[in-house]
Amino acid sequence: MGDMTSEEKIPRHVAIILDGNGRWAKSKGMPRNYGHVQGAKTVEVICEEAYRMGIQYLTVYAFSTENWNRPADEVDALMGLLRNYMKTCLKTAAKNNMCVRVIGEKSRLDEDIRKRIGELEESTKNNTGLHFQIAINYGGRDEIVRVAKKLAKQVQDGALSPEEITEERFGAALDTEGIPEPDLLIRTCNEQRISNFLLWQLAYTEFYFTPVAWPDFSKEELEKAVEAYNKRDRRYGLVTE
Repeated sequence: MGDMTSEEKIPRHVAIILDGNGRWAKSKGMPRNYGHVQGAKTVEVICEEAYRMGIQYLTVYAFSTENWNRPADEVDALMGLLRNYMKTCLKTAAKNNMCVRVIGEKSRLDEDIRKRIGELEESTKNNTGLHFQIAINYGGRDEIVRVAKKLAKQVQDGALSPEEITEERFGAALDTEGIPEPDLLIRTCNEQRISNFLLWQLAYTEFYFTPVAWPDFSKEELEKAVEAYNKRDRRYGLVTE
């Protein structure tokens, strides 16, 4: 496949549900954790390729609130991978001028992981390259409930009236405050559901599903997704012609 044409409209924000690491590894006779390691390497590649294409925001679903239900050894391995990835991401962000934010409910994560997340966010906050969001212990419903509690507390304290709770105020209290809503959601490995990811933010997002497992996802696959996005007639709301 050739390079993107000048007529192509590049989505400003792409969100990706990274699916198929375990199945990919199994197909090669390897343990599931091997797939997660390869999947982390694919994230590095796609961050660089996305920014080269002109994508400004990239959000990936790394670990959901439901993932704690996986076998303990797999959860432990994923947490170990996250620890290593935070170190790798620090170097990548410095090299590529990447601004990194972790979204999700961080309190359940081990203290050392929370510390690394804090260091990563603090050291990259002024970078002007790709805005890269990593969803860790993230669930869309959990995020909405956390916002509801935060706003309810403000009402209870007299700092906010119920009438002041608008879509804009609610959106500004989400983990993704200041980040534009995704234009395109990609999910790999043939699954066609959103699995509690960015439930509020995906209201008008285009969805793209591919049979390719995440470790095999490449620059060419990203280009295919953007080409498909360009064939859509983007409309907002329920206005009909």
